[in-house]
Amino acid sequence: MAQKIKSLEQSLKNMQGLSGQMSVSYSNLCMFPHIHLPASFKMPKFEKYNGHGDPIAHLKGYCNQLRGAGGKEELLMAYFGESLTGIASEWHTNQEITHWHMWDDMARDFVRQFQYNVDIAPDKNSLSNLKKKTAESFRKYAVKWREQAARVKPPMDETEMVTVFLQAQEADYFQNMMSVVGKPFAEAIKIGEMVENDLKTGRILSHVAFKATSPDVKNG
Repeated sequence: MAQKIKSLEQSLKNMQGLSGQMSVSYSNLCMFPHIHLPASFKMPKFEKYNGHGDPIAHLKGYCNQLRGAGGKEELLMAYFGESLTGIASEWHTNQEITHWHMWDDMARDFVRQFQYNVDIAPDKNSLSNLKKKTAESFRKYAVKWREQAARVKPPMDETEMVTVFLQAQEADYFQNMMSVVGKPFAEAIKIGEMVENDLKTGRILSHVAFKATSPDVKNG
């Protein structure tokens, strides 16, 4: 009798939740409590999607990783949340799953939610305006720039990418990096780092510094 009373009390607490919030019972917390993976299935280590990047590309990767599920839609739906993190995971857990009757419903809502990443993807013009910050190392800047360049559609070839990269450089770097035209992007990073080092050591006179001292030169 005491156990039954305790169980009833616990059920009441679960129904009421904590301080008016959602119940913490398993049936309420688990989005798909009645779906289980086959005993022989080995859960893959999912590539995590954090809300940035192409949602379609993530869906392709996720479906490829879950080939062992045999294409069963209920399993694809149940474990999709395992491939999400950050704002994407937060979005997923806040959805009303009764609206998802099949995999296509979930996938369509997911793409619709994060399609803006594709809509605002960088183009050549935005890349040419992506400048290096004053306190930023050239390598860090170049890697960040290259990551954005990879999102441009249609993709740029190596020569075109280096040309646009040069257009993004301030005068100090642009004037001293013209030798990288026609060379791989990795070579542009090496030359840029050499220019960065020469500017720091004074072997190359900064264009800004030269403009600042030119009035004194003119005045003798």
